[in-house]
Amino acid sequence: MAIPKNNGKFRICVEFIKLNVITKKDPYPLPFINEVLNTIIGHDVYSFLNGYSRYHQISIAPKDKYKTTFVIDWGAFTWVVMPFGVKNGPPTYHRVMKKTGII
Repeated sequence: MAIPKNNGKFRICVEFIKLNVITKKDPYPLPFINEVLNTIIGHDVYSFLNGYSRYHQISIAPKDKYKTTFVIDWGAFTWVVMPFGVKNGPPTYHRVMKKTGII
C-alpha cells in the first residue's frame, strides 16, 4: 500500500500478515534489554542507525524472495534484504549479530 507523505512523496507499507501466519516460529532467544545495554557500555556513540543499517544487510535466500513480493500501482516488487515486519526477523537479526561478533 502506498501512503502519501506530507511532502508529496509516498511511503510503501507492506504487511506480512499472511506470510507470518504460515511461517514456523524461530525459537532463537532474543536478548534481555540489560544484555543489550551491557554490550554498548563503554562505546562513545551508538545510535538507532547502527542497528537499522545492519538489519537491512541480511539477505533473503534466493529461493524465498518470492514470499516477500508485493504489488502496488507502479508494479510488483520483491525484497532482497530482510524487511521489518516478518515474523522471524528479530531472531534472525540477533543470530547474525552474535555470529559476526557485533554483540
